[in-house]
Amino acid sequence: MSGIYEKEYHLKSSDVNRFQRLRTSVMMRMLQEAAIAHTEELGMGREKTLDKGLLWIVSLQRTEILRMPVYDEKVIVRSWPGKTMHVFFPRYYELTSENGSEVFVRASALWMLLDEKTRRFVFPETYGVAIDGCVTGREIALPSTPKPLPLTEESSFTVPFSYVDLNGHMNNTRYYDLADDLLPFEKSGRQLKALFVEYLHEIREAQCIKLRYGFDENGDSAFLSGEEESGTALFRLRLDYVQND
Repeated sequence: MSGIYEKEYHLKSSDVNRFQRLRTSVMMRMLQEAAIAHTEELGMGREKTLDKGLLWIVSLQRTEILRMPVYDEKVIVRSWPGKTMHVFFPRYYELTSENGSEVFVRASALWMLLDEKTRRFVFPETYGVAIDGCVTGREIALPSTPKPLPLTEESSFTVPFSYVDLNGHMNNTRYYDLADDLLPFEKSGRQLKALFVEYLHEIREAQCIKLRYGFDENGDSAFLSGEEESGTALFRLRLDYVQND
């Protein structure tokens, strides 16, 4: 399909949790890697960005899960770009069965470029970075700020070395490992149906952050906020789960 990146995965034991479902962080890593690989195919890879001190980062992400694939399934990841919006590069994703008959996941994200030295966003046209968008008719809505819930609980977290990527900060997929460890849903086998995340400020290695979180009245959703001790928000994450029978 023109303008669409595609890759097949055969889910291994390391990709799934103890309930044999694909881990949320692994799913998000598949989407992230598809976006990066496609950007390289489109001629906007490291020679135009990383080698010139520019870093690709995700600002907002939205994901809808119809069914999380399981151990030993073969899945297809597809990704394609939307029309550039000033400093934002919209990108869409889907995760399907091997033959495409079942859609497991649909997602959208807003990417942007960061100056490696100043850690500020840059205007892509200044560096000749341009990506043509395409429309497939399978796009979901672009992400927006996660809908908040009351925050009643607190914890803390220090970023380990293993969570830091080549951008020099905690990789965006690791926020989901953090959520899975902190919140009760994945541990009890609940099925994730949607997530919304806003990355506000990067978190560096060995940085200690305050975590504030809470749940909806039905116990089907959670909102997790990572903050500096001063109260400055670093990220906001909402996770919605299928209701218990």
